[in-house]
Amino acid sequence: MNTGIPDENRHTVESHAAGRSKSVTLIGLGPMGQAMGRVLLDRGYAVTLWNRTPGKVEELVLQGAVRADTVGGALDANELTILSLTDYDVMYAILEPVSEHLAGKTIVNLSSDTPENARKAANWLADRGARLVTGGVQVPPSGIGKSDSYTYYSGPREAFEAYKETLEVLTGADYRGEDPGLAMLYYQIQMDMFWTSMIGYLHALALANANGISASQLLPYASATLSSLPGFIAFYTPRLDEGLHPGDVDRLAMGVASVQHVVHAAEDAGINADLPAAVLQIFKRGMEMGYAGDSFTSLIETFKASALRNT
Repeated sequence: MNTGIPDENRHTVESHAAGRSKSVTLIGLGPMGQAMGRVLLDRGYAVTLWNRTPGKVEELVLQGAVRADTVGGALDANELTILSLTDYDVMYAILEPVSEHLAGKTIVNLSSDTPENARKAANWLADRGARLVTGGVQVPPSGIGKSDSYTYYSGPREAFEAYKETLEVLTGADYRGEDPGLAMLYYQIQMDMFWTSMIGYLHALALANANGISASQLLPYASATLSSLPGFIAFYTPRLDEGLHPGDVDRLAMGVASVQHVVHAAEDAGINADLPAAVLQIFKRGMEMGYAGDSFTSLIETFKASALRNT
């Protein structure tokens, strides 16, 4: 039988078959997959690799990993396979042609996608006899193997618990629940906050640069502003949970004037004002919905209203 594992490496895989917790297959060797492979090898794991671009395998093979010639061979090598891919479409492209090799396997997909696509993937794998644990890695490749790093996980608790020790070699493991979409939901929530915050910083820096202020000069002030956000979030959280937006601390109408000043400052500096202009439109939408005297947190109702219109 052709296992897809080169003959010279097959005995290496078989020697670790009995020690499930110390043996893993890794598919996808971009920067994140490479980092995972190195950490697993450093911690004494037998790692079987497959990648669509074979050249990316060589560095880890030199460090002791086993190269599988085929996806089927990679799946056959271990009960646990970790995927580090661009998105779930790539998972289907790789696994569908060899779906007969999936029965009895646990797939941990650490690729980014939507919660709904994660749920569909769980059903697709279940139909082929496999279990899916979804994961959202909250660190860049440099954070893999660090004690303060973490990953959201969701899916069958039994499957997660069976391989928790292995997953914790990569990062801390924050299990969110049985719903396979939860890990991606928490992940995308974090990405929502991260990207909007960082784009806001870049626009502010462009405004600073246009006025002769460097990134280094802005750094302490940008850091102070961003480090104040947890306090604001903590203050507003009980009110948001209760659906209350009293205008006792701030009012949306005041926020409109503030954001208009940001737009005008950007225009006066000759930089693109699309970002603050988009924020201003959100504030104006809240005004149109009657929230002028309420807190700016009432803008959450405009987002929810958009969701209702789209259902």
